[in-house]
Amino acid sequence: MSTEEKSAAPRSLAEALRVRDDVSLAALLRSRPDLITPVPTDLTQLAARAGTRASVVRALERLDRFTLQTAEALAVAPDPATYGELLALMGGDEEDPAVAAALPRAAALLREQALVWGADDRLRLVRTARELLAPSPQHPSPTGLGPTVREATAGMSPGRIQEILGAVGLSSTHDSVSAVSALGALFADRRRMAALLAELPEESREVLDRLVWGPPYGQVTHDPAAHLRALLDRGLLLPTAPGTVVLPREVALHLRAGRAHRAPEPVPPPVEAAAAHRPQVVDATAAGQALAALATVDELLKEWDEGGPTVLRAGGLSVRDLKRTAVALDVPEPVAAFWVELAYGAGLIASDGEAEERYAATPAYDEWRELPPAERWARLAGTWLTATRTPGVVGGRDAKDRTLSALGPNLDRSAAPEVRHRVLALLAGLPEGASPVEESLLARLRWERPLRGPQRDHREPGKARDDDLRSRIARWTLSEAELLGVTGRGALAAPGRALIGAPEAPRPAAQEETGEPEGPGDKLPVHHHRTPPVAAPPTPAERAAATATAARLLAPLFPEPLDHVLLQADLTAVAPGPLERELADVLGVLADVESRGGATVYRFTPGSVRRALDAGRSAADLHAFLARHSRTPVPQPLTYLIDDVARRHGRLRVGAASAYVRCDDDATLDEILADKRAAGLGLRRLAPTVLAAQADPAALLDGLRAIGFAPAAESAAGDVLIARADSHRTPPRAAPEPVPDGPPAPDDTLLAAAIRAVRAGDLASTTPRKPGPGSGEDGGEGGAPGGTLPRTGAAETLATMQAAVLTGEALWIGYVNAEGAASQRVIAPIRVEGGFVTAYDHTADEVRTYPLHRITGVAELADDAG
Repeated sequence: MSTEEKSAAPRSLAEALRVRDDVSLAALLRSRPDLITPVPTDLTQLAARAGTRASVVRALERLDRFTLQTAEALAVAPDPATYGELLALMGGDEEDPAVAAALPRAAALLREQALVWGADDRLRLVRTARELLAPSPQHPSPTGLGPTVREATAGMSPGRIQEILGAVGLSSTHDSVSAVSALGALFADRRRMAALLAELPEESREVLDRLVWGPPYGQVTHDPAAHLRALLDRGLLLPTAPGTVVLPREVALHLRAGRAHRAPEPVPPPVEAAAAHRPQVVDATAAGQALAALATVDELLKEWDEGGPTVLRAGGLSVRDLKRTAVALDVPEPVAAFWVELAYGAGLIASDGEAEERYAATPAYDEWRELPPAERWARLAGTWLTATRTPGVVGGRDAKDRTLSALGPNLDRSAAPEVRHRVLALLAGLPEGASPVEESLLARLRWERPLRGPQRDHREPGKARDDDLRSRIARWTLSEAELLGVTGRGALAAPGRALIGAPEAPRPAAQEETGEPEGPGDKLPVHHHRTPPVAAPPTPAERAAATATAARLLAPLFPEPLDHVLLQADLTAVAPGPLERELADVLGVLADVESRGGATVYRFTPGSVRRALDAGRSAADLHAFLARHSRTPVPQPLTYLIDDVARRHGRLRVGAASAYVRCDDDATLDEILADKRAAGLGLRRLAPTVLAAQADPAALLDGLRAIGFAPAAESAAGDVLIARADSHRTPPRAAPEPVPDGPPAPDDTLLAAAIRAVRAGDLASTTPRKPGPGSGEDGGEGGAPGGTLPRTGAAETLATMQAAVLTGEALWIGYVNAEGAASQRVIAPIRVEGGFVTAYDHTADEVRTYPLHRITGVAELADDAG
């Protein structure tokens, strides 16, 4: 490298950022949005923020496995390192071609994210990243390498170093630095090192083999065996503490054939297809699941229509209420938690905020019910895809060992939306109609976001604990997508593909015409190129367009709602498909749901018929309703059931006295008084047709119905009261907002404004200034070297401003705003009057007016300022 090239090489990360163009800076800020929260004043501050521990940790955690392995290799490479040294560490002496092909992309990504800076001949990992990834006794390196010879011998006596030099055949020297350098050079020399190892006994080489891939530390006694003594004498093991030895990095790299990692992973593992299904079958299955999902949410909301379970003091549902909900929905408790959380996330249920707080439907539920079925589903699916609340953790324990309850706090997992979206995107990368092998999908996710810390094993980089959160969320995503109808038979359906904004897959004409058989035995080839890359999260507008497209694709897959049922002689009605909403509502009052599935079975009972009569319908209304909506003749037993219940319904009247019973037939009252089951009601005759009771009207109604009568309640005027259930609604409630995983990704407008502000601030802080009056060549007080604010008197500031108006020159000023925040700016004064200066502000790229009394000082720019 020439002297001019060396002088042009950046000496810091700030200088490296300064030579970037706007496109490169935008890529950095887009990938690390925490760097512009808030917007830095200049590139020096941006570089400092990019090197903070929290920001670097966050950036490292978002690297794929091979890029992270590249950063780990740089952490154990010389500082600075050349690209050739990095390639040798990643590819080894054999120079793996796959590694060589993938390394430029990884290095470019590290540069783009400001984790690495410098030219290819002087690559530098930012200091904080090196501290995090470099090996130390407290934090072993993921590479499994130990300290260098220089680091391991830092506290060793010069005499001991000389003994090691003699044992390995090197010339002794009184300079410890030269001695350590010579030892390190020996260990790094492949030919001489091979000869040195060949002299060792087999037991010594076995010890090195056990330490070579890490951890590099071992224990020895105060009197080590001969094969260990041979290693210690030659410096192949170096003491770090009493009884502890370490394998030097140079020795380990020789034994590893130069590789920093046992298994570099330059290529992402493919997602394998487990089975092939015809796309039409997948879409039909998903549509059926979507209908079942709508029916389940409807059933849940009807169950809570008059007021649901009470809210725990700490928030959420009790275990008992979750069990009751699961029984009502006829699903397992984890599935019930999913439906409850989905309805809550969509804003359909919330707490009513009353003194005895309960969960209930919100006004948004009534609006949701009016939507077409496909749009109702799209709203649920869109909510699920972006929600950070994770129902899969319900029943687990939080950091304070408290049980996590459904609808309770601490269920948000900020990684959930990203994992869900990525799982569906990987499914979209498979051939259409193919379901994935779950373990291959999890392996791909782990490659894209490798685990760090105790969950990751440096000896087996691809292996991770089965219970890590991202893997659990991925498994939950697969099961929840099937429940919701996003997938069918494990494969992504067309509406689900649209939901994530994936392009519609072309369907082979031959497959549509011939109708290929489908089943678990139909294995599909792996398509690496079809897996889409990790993309930026979609904007709200893109999400709205995607859900609208999903609803449009799903609508033709839904069957038309039916306006009829099939009545049967066993007092049941069969709905062979989804019913029109009004028909379903009335039938839900008149009969009890016995079973659900492709067809819903309703059963008529005396209690269900009485429920309809209590709701204000007469026997004639019920007969007409059934005749109008049945495709089969109304069975005689059902007609008799309705007439029998209606004949007895209302003959007894219960009102408030405490309560009373009246009936025109005194024989009926005699029958009640004679029934021993009515003894607890405290009845006594007031008149031939009136009984008084000690129980309240509601208890009296229930008691008489329990012993076989069908009383009706009446008002104070003697009119029959219609016992129509009142729907309980919460006040308007907003759906819970997802908890973001760090700062939101900036849009193009914010990026452009931030880059402009940073560039302008950098111009203000780096533009050369003329020395101030009476100052030396370094600028003195007036020139304000080092980026500090200039300080000049009011008269000098005014005179300099007026002169700049006449000459059109730009000035550098210090300015303090009304909040007391100080900044420096480059301005070109246009007009000075009334205590204000109007100028074109290069920092803000616009014309602004500043009060002169807030300008702390002014300095002229140097003649050669750019």
